[in-house]
Amino acid sequence: MARDTAVTRQKLLAAARQEFAALGVAGARVDRIAELAGVNKERVYGHFGSKEGLFASTVSAAMDELTEQVGKPGDDIAAWVGSVYDFHRERPELLRLLLWEALSCGGSELPGEERRADGYALKVDALAGRLGVEPGPGAAVVLLSLIGLAAWPNAVPQLARLIIGSRLDAEDSAEVIRSAVVDLASGLVKGIRSTGAPE
Repeated sequence: MARDTAVTRQKLLAAARQEFAALGVAGARVDRIAELAGVNKERVYGHFGSKEGLFASTVSAAMDELTEQVGKPGDDIAAWVGSVYDFHRERPELLRLLLWEALSCGGSELPGEERRADGYALKVDALAGRLGVEPGPGAAVVLLSLIGLAAWPNAVPQLARLIIGSRLDAEDSAEVIRSAVVDLASGLVKGIRSTGAPE
């Protein structure tokens, strides 16, 4: 019985990721999610309480997948940034979910915010240790900037296409962007190691 419950929950999360990434919280429909998952609509409410609860759980599961696949910054920070880029290129749903979350939640506190903030704090600490700087606000800004470098081209692929697309085909463009992202991250890391993190 517990296994069936876990399987149903996973099916719902997979279907919800697809629906929410495409349509956001307001546009997503619980009946479509249930149909995609092959379960009764009431299962959504039984597992997650509401559509908003399902959305929060979907984002959380996608973030956990990123953490599991990419981990914390290691010795080669630029390679880690490349891995973040690759993750988002191969699985653009997480960035779409985060953009929908930003639109629907604005500046208000997110469900599970403390848990997510704790996860980022671990990454800030790991990055600071690798850079040889204090794990304070400066290191946090560096982490945010490195994630931005890796994520932004995949969050707004239309900009990448408009800016670079006329010069290269899509596959070559992705490789050029990835290479530039890793090189920029490497230069940023070298600069911080020689001068320290921003205050």
